[in-house]
Amino acid sequence: MTEKKYEINHRKSINTRLTDLYHKDSDFIEVTEWTNGEGYDITISDKQQFSLHYTEWDILKKLIKKLDK
Repeated sequence: MTEKKYEINHRKSINTRLTDLYHKDSDFIEVTEWTNGEGYDITISDKQQFSLHYTEWDILKKLIKKLDK
């Protein structure tokens, strides 16, 4: 029988409270980098959680930048 290998990792994350008129006092957004460094997990309060590969993140930023012009 092969021995299972386990690994403990520390993931980088950043968060902030959403403090505008559209959010509750407890609302927040958090971005956590994947352990392998290839993408991000995004959590918006208790409403949404999704993951993006870094290439998807780059394309999303470009699309938003074009919309803002």
